[in-house]
Amino acid sequence: MTTSAEPVRPGPLAARPVVHRPVPALPRLLRLPGVYRPQEDTALLASAIGDLAIPDGARALDLCTGTGAQAVTLAARGAETVLAVDLSRRALASVRLNALSRGLRIHPCRGDLATAVRQGPFDVVVANPPYVPCPAPTVRATRGWDAGVDGRAVLDPLCTAADTLLRPGGTMLIVHSALSDVDRSLTLLATRGLRASVVRRARIPFGPVLSGRTEFLEAAGLIEPGQRVEELVVLRADR
Repeated sequence: MTTSAEPVRPGPLAARPVVHRPVPALPRLLRLPGVYRPQEDTALLASAIGDLAIPDGARALDLCTGTGAQAVTLAARGAETVLAVDLSRRALASVRLNALSRGLRIHPCRGDLATAVRQGPFDVVVANPPYVPCPAPTVRATRGWDAGVDGRAVLDPLCTAADTLLRPGGTMLIVHSALSDVDRSLTLLATRGLRASVVRRARIPFGPVLSGRTEFLEAAGLIEPGQRVEELVVLRADR
């Protein structure tokens, strides 16, 4: 089976106060075919991890890990235990390759949110979940990004389980598109007793997936007519 290694090229940042520095490029990551390609959302989330104070002996979770980009970042930052959870076996194989090539201790685990809850709680949780609105039911080939007609099929249960995933004093970082209702995420996190805010923003041109869905997105009222730029956000929630 072949692999590929590729850099992440972040898009331009929005001129908003919550963005304090340019989004750095991620290191090159090995990626098996069919695994979600690290993109601007990956880099934006990794940059937010840089603001965290990782406590000694920290247990960390990278949910919807993909290539393991965030798991690598967490392990390199000193988290003692890093659990990388994904439904894709190829994603977990990619995680193993990226961990081994760096000499990092990361524990790949096949599963979903329920799996992560059973393994918790954690000091740090990061997630780049599927969040792209889609007009049809999600299929296996697109489950890495499709998330129902409003983009919240994974975000809603994730935000609702946030307090269960976190130890007291723990922090969660979630990246998703503004198309998927940032205010709803903040509200759900707050209802779980967490202090939540937006800590990163970036505006990027539509990629191939959104470019192929503009009619659906316009009809659903998720974008303005002619809009071809989306905003990405990173939410931070502290317990």
